[in-house]
Amino acid sequence: MKFTEEHEWLRVEDDLVVVGITEHAATQLGDLVFVELPEPGKTVAKDDEIVVIESVKAASDIMAPADGEIVEVNEALEGNPALVNEDPLGDGWFFKMKLADMSDMDKMMDEAEYKKFI
Repeated sequence: MKFTEEHEWLRVEDDLVVVGITEHAATQLGDLVFVELPEPGKTVAKDDEIVVIESVKAASDIMAPADGEIVEVNEALEGNPALVNEDPLGDGWFFKMKLADMSDMDKMMDEAEYKKFI
């Protein structure tokens, strides 16, 4: 897994990257009550706002961690946003994307670097 300074995690599955938020971010946000996901097929650029989440504490945006195309979203979150709090590194993922350049992953933090960051 790789991590961003925006508290997103990325996991490579075949030629796709699964993206979610870290347990640290989920804890800081509190209980999620709403998630608005992007449309599959959408092309995004790094730092585009692509997911809107609302918790009991605040509203926040999830940014694209890299350039690419959204190919799948976690539709289970629409009916149960609490999945992000219950299992942020597993069932609480937001979307899968095909990166324009997989070497973008090399610029991100590994788990040890992320732990130091937080």
